[in-house]
Amino acid sequence: MPEEKQYRSLSDDLLLRIKKDREESAVTVYRSPYYTEDDSVIRRVTGGHGATLWRPAFVQDVERVMNNPFYNRYTDKTQVFSFTHNDDITRRALHVQLVSRIARNIGAVLGLNLDLIEAIALGHDIGHTPFGHAGEKDLNELYYKHSNRYFAHNVHSVRVLDGIFLQNLSLQMLDGALCHNGELSQQEFWPDPGKDFDQFDREVEACYNDIEMNKKIRPKTMEGCVVRISDMIAYLGKDRQDAERAFHETFDYGENKVLGKSNAELINNLIVDVIENSYGKDHIALSKAAYEDLDSIKKENYEKIYYNKKVNSEYETTIKPMFARVYEQLLDDLMNHNESSPIYTHHIKMVEKITRNNPRGPRHPGNDGTYYDIAEHYRDEEPNRIVVDYIASQTDDYFLDLYERLFHEPTGIRFNSYFDHS
Repeated sequence: MPEEKQYRSLSDDLLLRIKKDREESAVTVYRSPYYTEDDSVIRRVTGGHGATLWRPAFVQDVERVMNNPFYNRYTDKTQVFSFTHNDDITRRALHVQLVSRIARNIGAVLGLNLDLIEAIALGHDIGHTPFGHAGEKDLNELYYKHSNRYFAHNVHSVRVLDGIFLQNLSLQMLDGALCHNGELSQQEFWPDPGKDFDQFDREVEACYNDIEMNKKIRPKTMEGCVVRISDMIAYLGKDRQDAERAFHETFDYGENKVLGKSNAELINNLIVDVIENSYGKDHIALSKAAYEDLDSIKKENYEKIYYNKKVNSEYETTIKPMFARVYEQLLDDLMNHNESSPIYTHHIKMVEKITRNNPRGPRHPGNDGTYYDIAEHYRDEEPNRIVVDYIASQTDDYFLDLYERLFHEPTGIRFNSYFDHS
């Protein structure tokens, strides 16, 4: 007999309260007092193509994120499992859609701005490296070794959206991407509503210099807080599901109090718990029991999946040394102005062409505090930063092709076939 699943529901008291709030508002969709209004949007450059009835402020953000030149590269970026040919295993493109869907479900009941939620969710991982968090860890080590600055994918998402490509996205959207930090579980998520671009820019810079800063920053909006918790909800059960598909075996996870075991149970029960404990409040919260379960589930995932030798062995023996070799070669090419190198032909010239054809004004922040046009000066940026931009932008396959192009030798990677376990 299959194990019976447990799906929680909202309490009768809260259901009655929600119904009453909607009736009193004379609308079918309740709007929270903490809803981020479209006319509160903050952008670096004002004027130009302003919001319209059919393209409200944060809808513009959604569309600009989706039209970012690196957005399509989500499709072949690892979520957890890099070396398995299996289209049923999650890639980062699906992950950001799941985060968006879960966050919108929560935000709809809490009465928040769903367009802002969608923009943050779709853009939050655009700065992620190839090969998931293993690639992020190695790129961080290489960047710090050469520059004494740290790399984190959430900070690099801001770099992509507000530094490499000047899309004039809102502070609310950029801040939500910066502060998503799905690795840090908390019982409560409090917004920092007074944040402006000056504070935001200081936080971004601090993240490059202080490895602990990522744990301290808080989203400006309630919508950002919702995306932050939804990021965890999206991957906890999905990673378990993917592990069983990748390894063709069932994992024995421990019991928890309220959340269940399956991906569907975890998603439903966490959404219900967040709504139950956050409705009408100025922050996002979990119950004590749900938070303890969530923390326990994360620890189990680390033990059974993320630290599993089956996941990491190919990466550690093959990809890790390749990362260092590619980094050093690209850096050398930049320092020696080797314009036949892919970092020029496939990256710098592409960035220059796109930013020249789609200018957003001379506003790229420089080291001296002034702003300049990135299309004219991108190649003059600190070389390690350009190398990091290029490597982080790559998909898994792109990185492997680049390695073969640079060194004229096969990678030696063996992917698990669709039929290895048939």
